[in-house]
Amino acid sequence: MIEIKNLTKKFDQFVAVDDLSFSVREGEVLGFLGPNGAGKSTTMKLITGFLSPSVGTILVDGNDISTNPIEAKALIGYLPEGAPCYGDMTPLEFLKFIAEIRGFQGQECVDRVQHVIREVELQSVCMQSIETLSKGFKRRVGLAQAIIHDPKVLILDEPTDGLDPNQKHHVRELITNLAKDKIVVISTHILEEVTAVCSRAIIINDGKIVADGTPAELESQSKFHHAVSVELSTKHDLAEDLAGFPNIGLQEEEDNVYTILSKNGEPIFSEVSKIAQEKNWPISEFHVKRGQLEDVFRSVTQSSREIS
Repeated sequence: MIEIKNLTKKFDQFVAVDDLSFSVREGEVLGFLGPNGAGKSTTMKLITGFLSPSVGTILVDGNDISTNPIEAKALIGYLPEGAPCYGDMTPLEFLKFIAEIRGFQGQECVDRVQHVIREVELQSVCMQSIETLSKGFKRRVGLAQAIIHDPKVLILDEPTDGLDPNQKHHVRELITNLAKDKIVVISTHILEEVTAVCSRAIIINDGKIVADGTPAELESQSKFHHAVSVELSTKHDLAEDLAGFPNIGLQEEEDNVYTILSKNGEPIFSEVSKIAQEKNWPISEFHVKRGQLEDVFRSVTQSSREIS
């Protein structure tokens, strides 16, 4: 388990991380979200011991990162933003170097390196110098070094940055498989990453937590939760038909395409379906929409800025 209590980081007078407290259990994939400058990467660096907190404690499986750094860091695999590597090395040389630093020797070292090369699909470039690799392959080398020692805790800062759609899919599958017996924390600004792989999401803004829950719980806070999408084949005055229903709102998306909103957060599909039948709406498409994480993200980050 990771336990974070009253974590604060100041740079002179600037507060990058402001009194964060949360815990993450084994088997959880936590998406750590926030706009640029919210404090995501700083928090990752604090958890991994790359930075020291101004105030607060970080426990990794009971080990305090400040007082027992070696024990705590041995449990962590970290993919930092930018995935810095030694450019003049090949992936094979670099991963062998990392494995040796992690304490592996002889055949075990060879086996670890070959295992991660296969796992992140580096076979085609393992003898090529890292500086000549594409951004996506460099990212995969960074991911390989993070998992080479089979850590209990995996901290990934923008893990799919620079990857094409196929590579993103592969990395997300890999993260899902790794998460079965690990703690995985993913710092990202890509909201689709959260719905694809995360079991929980925390949104921070100005260094503070502004939302915490499962993706479904956060989506339920969206104004589009229980909304109904309607596409008409010809023009029809939906506003007039819905005028007598105070719990229902209407939003026109484009010509003949509408979103009907639930103002009280309750399901409205049956009610809207009944109205559509009675009023003979010329429907070509009709379905319930999911709540939108992007909508919740904008709402909590903008409102917290207005308050501060």
